[in-house]
Amino acid sequence: MANGSEGSAANGSGGGGGNGNGAKKTSCLCSKEDFLPEESFKNWGNYVHALASMKTRLKDRLLARSLDRLELEEMRARSQNEMKKTLNWWDLIWFGIGAVMGAGIFVLTGEAARNLAGPAVVISYLISGLSALLSVLCYTEFAVELPVAGGSFAYLRVELGDFMAYIAAGNILFEYIVAGASVARSWTSYFATLCNHSPNDFRIIVSSLAEDYNKLDPIAVFVSIVACVGASWSIKASSRFNSITSIIHLLVLLFILVAGLTKANPANFTTSFTPFGIHGILKASAVLFFAYVGFDGVATLGEETKNPGRDIPIGLIGSMVITIVTYCGLAATLCLMQPYSQIDADASFTVAFQAAGMNWAKYIVALGALKGMSTVLLANLIGQARYFTHIGRTHMAPPILARINAKTGTPVTATIIMTVANSIVAFFTSLDVLANLLSISTLFIFSLVALALIVRRYYVTGETSATDRNKLIGFLTLIIGASIASAGYWVLSNGGWIGYVVTVPIWLCATLGLQLTVKQAKKPRLWGVPLVPWLPSASIAVNIFILGSIDGASYLRFGIWTLVLLVYYIFVALHASYDAAQETQSIANAETNMEAGTSKTAEAG
Repeated sequence: MANGSEGSAANGSGGGGGNGNGAKKTSCLCSKEDFLPEESFKNWGNYVHALASMKTRLKDRLLARSLDRLELEEMRARSQNEMKKTLNWWDLIWFGIGAVMGAGIFVLTGEAARNLAGPAVVISYLISGLSALLSVLCYTEFAVELPVAGGSFAYLRVELGDFMAYIAAGNILFEYIVAGASVARSWTSYFATLCNHSPNDFRIIVSSLAEDYNKLDPIAVFVSIVACVGASWSIKASSRFNSITSIIHLLVLLFILVAGLTKANPANFTTSFTPFGIHGILKASAVLFFAYVGFDGVATLGEETKNPGRDIPIGLIGSMVITIVTYCGLAATLCLMQPYSQIDADASFTVAFQAAGMNWAKYIVALGALKGMSTVLLANLIGQARYFTHIGRTHMAPPILARINAKTGTPVTATIIMTVANSIVAFFTSLDVLANLLSISTLFIFSLVALALIVRRYYVTGETSATDRNKLIGFLTLIIGASIASAGYWVLSNGGWIGYVVTVPIWLCATLGLQLTVKQAKKPRLWGVPLVPWLPSASIAVNIFILGSIDGASYLRFGIWTLVLLVYYIFVALHASYDAAQETQSIANAETNMEAGTSKTAEAG
């Protein structure tokens, strides 16, 4: 394995790679060295030789695992400048709330309550919230141990290897772009509601373009640019804006809750609390899980956190608990205001207030959604840029993306590039198309992070015995297999339960076997997930179970995009990362030899 074969301050640069001179560049103009500085791309002859060596390079990089030290030190050094450590637990709580609480509560609750769970949608929100909390716990341990900008990309590089991290990160970045564009266009829609206009009144209709791409949205581009300026200017300033806006958003939600409860009718809850049974509750939970997505971007703020061991657990876990309580309270309020059969699937809160004679409340709902989407857009862009920055550090993406601005301490280049991508998609693409692009990437990565956490606890290269390693692989295979079988049975059985008599005991026995027969190889230094392997194993099972509810179009998108990522990896990223790793290894060997020579000289003297 190529453990420890990456990273060095001598590599120097967001664009340095091959010559280590990146830190000396002062020109604002970009050159080939900023994008492909590695030896394999110096000329066509080198590139042809690299392609001819593909088998050897694939063997070296596919299973190459990084090290904590490399991610924390050498990878950071490639950014030329450091990010500023200005965030504390208070900032992270509000970043977590801002990243998660968007328009999801307004968009998803009506559909789930009317057609899936009835008033028991409150239980559905609780189940999906606790499921998301399992992933939060896994992310928290990694974020404390590896407080770097790469988030899950860095975690997976250390535990599951370069290739798996690359595929996962490529998919999550695509989803970030889709989510950012979707939120930007939704911002226009809710702004139009506040102005008593139809959303398309603020869009430019170009009949010559295809139907789903002919409603051009300049407002979506404008709000994306504003978010870019804020994210680039200062992480502390972004935090202040996010905190203030998120507090206002929570106050708006509290007002909606209190105002709604004044029109509550307990009979709406007690008459038929579970009209669709347990199957409907679980199906609604799968849909509502996506109202909790976004917290993973907060894990990318580790480099900018003053005291990661204290601040990250409080920030991530605290924000998720607040979100769960808020969502359950709002869902209960909606179901108390109207019989579930009368809840509007598309504009549930607005219609409920109108039915109660509070027509003015639709403006409060729109304002709440607008505030929420503003913070989601900002947090989404901040997370995007930091993911991309760390990928650039590894040379799996152009290393110019790794640059940190000396004055602002933020990844300005990566932020601008991601804003351009978001804006192009948001300008042309309708919300219907963006909604259909909801992919499996988030759940895929949540599952991988939980899997990586188990690997981190139970496997250390050179220390774990071959017997324990093989048992670990076997138990993980059973855990994943039983989870996939449960999800498949859920989709195909139409309410049956016999299959779970087989799949659930297999999962239980595999997790118990892992706990009892495989020795933990590593303990967390500062903060750790409790009840390992049970909680990460449960997280894997839950995430795979929810994957069973995703439509076929999302799997098709996932497959196509992953194929694109593979093509880029084989022809570019593989060779760039291989060269960077080889150069770093040479530097490390030279330093080791120099230290050995100095030691011998001292002994001889």
